[in-house]
Amino acid sequence: MSMSTSTEVIAHHWAFAIFLIVAIGLCCLMLVGGWFLGGRARARHKNIPFESGIDSVGTARLRLSAKFYLVAMFFVIFDVEALYLFAWSTSIRESGWVGFVEAAILFLCYWLVWFIWRVLARWTGRPRVHAASV
Repeated sequence: MSMSTSTEVIAHHWAFAIFLIVAIGLCCLMLVGGWFLGGRARARHKNIPFESGIDSVGTARLRLSAKFYLVAMFFVIFDVEALYLFAWSTSIRESGWVGFVEAAILFLCYWLVWFIWRVLARWTGRPRVHAASV
């Protein structure tokens, strides 16, 4: 290792150390500044959460339907897939036919999820067939 490369490595480490010290110092400065500049209420209702002027009723532990979790999971999955498509589109010439086949499989998966979502996943239940209409 020559002298110039070791000096460059040390310079990079010092730059990172200075960045880390400044970042931690800035965080501490904001926390201490908020503590000094913030108001100090001594009321007995200080620790009660404020929800836009509406008093809280009941518990915060609500059971949510699985629909909300499914929507969140689909959002994360498709967000990652969109990132994959962006990377694929920037290197389409270098990836060749292998990349094309992978993208085709990805679009097939998109279609399959859409089909499952629209046709097979009926969250409201199946329509009932009455005896009079048969």
